[in-house]
Amino acid sequence: MKPNAYCDGLRRRDLLHFGAAGLSSFGLSLPNLLAAEQAQRDAGNSREQMSLIIVFLQGGLSTIDTWDMKPYAPPEFRGEFDPISTNVPGVQVCEHLPRLSRQFDKFALVRSFSNPNSDHGPADHYLLTGYRPGPGFNGGLKPNNQRPAHGAVISRKLGPRGSVPPYVCLPKMHNSAGSSYLGSNAAPFVVDADPNAPGFTVPDLMPPISLRADRLDSRQELLSRINRFQRSTELAANRRALAMDTFQQKAFDLMTSEATKAAFEISAESDALRDEYGRHSLGQSCILARRLVEAGVRCVLIDHTNWDTHYSNFSVLKDDLLPHLDSAMSTLFRDLHDRGMLQNTMVLVTGEFGRTPRINKDAGRDHWGPSTAIAIGGGGIRGGNVVGASDARAEKPATEPYGPEDLAATIYHVLGIDPETLFHTAEGRPIPIVPGEGRVIQPLFS
Repeated sequence: MKPNAYCDGLRRRDLLHFGAAGLSSFGLSLPNLLAAEQAQRDAGNSREQMSLIIVFLQGGLSTIDTWDMKPYAPPEFRGEFDPISTNVPGVQVCEHLPRLSRQFDKFALVRSFSNPNSDHGPADHYLLTGYRPGPGFNGGLKPNNQRPAHGAVISRKLGPRGSVPPYVCLPKMHNSAGSSYLGSNAAPFVVDADPNAPGFTVPDLMPPISLRADRLDSRQELLSRINRFQRSTELAANRRALAMDTFQQKAFDLMTSEATKAAFEISAESDALRDEYGRHSLGQSCILARRLVEAGVRCVLIDHTNWDTHYSNFSVLKDDLLPHLDSAMSTLFRDLHDRGMLQNTMVLVTGEFGRTPRINKDAGRDHWGPSTAIAIGGGGIRGGNVVGASDARAEKPATEPYGPEDLAATIYHVLGIDPETLFHTAEGRPIPIVPGEGRVIQPLFS
């Protein structure tokens, strides 16, 4: 499998660089995203401390080979892997997730989940927003063709806690992770760098290279340098640039905020803990997500690729993807639990869909939206819980099905946001944050 491309030929790149590296992006994006509204919050709200981490396995996790195995199905369906028992009696997962199997008491599985779309772009969008893409959807490349992502809704409704941004995407920006009609004030702060890279730094938190570190106290000089774009007639005509004057000071405050820089300082973690998470992109993204939530970030979206296993499904999973998932996911749940953070941190691990129950001629599995499964824990969800079931070959749900709109309602319920909340587009059209058919997945909490 080509490491940088999906089956449809799209490169794995950030097509919406709200947080691209360098001074130009700093001037164009950071002040805007820092315009997040400081909405008035009820001081007595018991969910004020809730946060969300989404581990998005882009390309489509093969759930029939991981946490919804079918060992009694015919060989062309069940595949090469054997199940093992978890630390919860009666529940099994894949043999190549041994560490995760010992943490199952900390999260739940929804095995009757379904996404009616089996194409990457629309399925991604549906999963990350709760809204089925409508006519004219072009893969999420234009804001007017998509809905706000969960993190953008959370950012808009709850605002920042302290000096850290409310919504962060790492290590890059997913096409459907944006704020759509909610505008740049609800857009994510994008790390745009791999936390596993040697010397990892966040580009937008670094001072301009032409400015010496000992000059950071000179605000006027810094502002004049990063504000050069405002002198451009072209940018003056750009609506996004109009927000710069108002929020430039907040941009400076974030770049010089000790709390924010400390949250991203992954090197402060012990080598032993970083090794436990795994010295790979997914593992280091998960430990960084924990640090960000600990610092006050409300939503972190980890976009991890490439799970699009059309061929050599079993060798790719066994030798590469599953060892990374096992170390990262198991340690994230354990670490959050040991720090007393799991009750206030909801963790969702999912791809946009599952893989075909029948193995193809290339020893792979293709896209399969009709039946998949999600892992979800923390935030009051009962660990060790299995909700629903798929049929004998994982072709479709065998019990009451749940979908992306139900997941959206559940996320907002946990975060203390009324799922019936209405937003308005620039034209004044009211749009609910959850489609009318979405409902909270109640069995997760019982």
